[in-house]
Amino acid sequence: MTGRVVVARRRPTRVWAGFALPGIGWLIAFFLVPIYAVLAVAFGQIEPLLKTPQPAWNPLDWDYAAMGRVLDRIVGGDLGTVFIRTFWFVALALVGCIAIGYPVAYFVARKAQRSRGILLALLVLPFWISYLMRMLAWTNLLQLDGFVNKALGWLGLMDTPHNWLDGDWPTVVIGLVYGYVPFFILALYAALERIDGRLLEASRDLGASAFSTFLRVTLPLSVPGLLAASVITVLPMFGDYYTNTYLTSGSPRTGMIGNQIEYYLRGSSQPQTGASLVLVLMAFLFVLMLYYLVTTVRQQRQAER
Repeated sequence: MTGRVVVARRRPTRVWAGFALPGIGWLIAFFLVPIYAVLAVAFGQIEPLLKTPQPAWNPLDWDYAAMGRVLDRIVGGDLGTVFIRTFWFVALALVGCIAIGYPVAYFVARKAQRSRGILLALLVLPFWISYLMRMLAWTNLLQLDGFVNKALGWLGLMDTPHNWLDGDWPTVVIGLVYGYVPFFILALYAALERIDGRLLEASRDLGASAFSTFLRVTLPLSVPGLLAASVITVLPMFGDYYTNTYLTSGSPRTGMIGNQIEYYLRGSSQPQTGASLVLVLMAFLFVLMLYYLVTTVRQQRQAER
């Protein structure tokens, strides 16, 4: 009987484990294989006549000279300026997403009752339109005779129209906030909506004001969701290149890491440099993701205690 029970238990476990096979195959085909292809290009050679990459598929044949040159340019060269600029833009955009997204997510999750479904539909609505189309719409709004300059003139905040599309960094930051704040709001909403309302009621019953309840109960409990929303928002921002390309015509004054990767992989004869930048950016984002995972695990263990 014992042996039959063990066999009966193993069969369902194997069946359920089989459901993971499609996902594993997907990750191998569209994640691990492309990463290995990038490694092969970064550590490969360049065909001397056509200037096309010659990937080194055998790790024993890898050449690390191109990666060394890229690291030197990052540490004390022109690429270092681009990395710093990208970090600055992403940090400002994240602050903008928090300033805009947290109140919206909090209202939808904790205050909106009858209108919650409509508000969620409106938050999802931007995903129905291509990101590129939304950026092109912003180019019309930010033109010299666009709505932004007209509105600032009507409010008396600007005497002469400003050329927002002439390589201004605020334009890029505004575009990043606009493009990625829906991701931030939806991720944070999911965390705020799961907060147990009885904890908020207990705080109010103990004499705490609404503002004090928010600072001492809601805000600390929403920190894991805030971190998750920040990670979901920041990771694609670092690789973004459409925003600068469409809003500032690819101005080098506002170029980001993604623009450099696109240039070296598609517009130059140095694909090794582009592939090396991809690997450096992946390593940096892996550190951010690892920090998020460690922080989340620590908070879960503290909550269990």
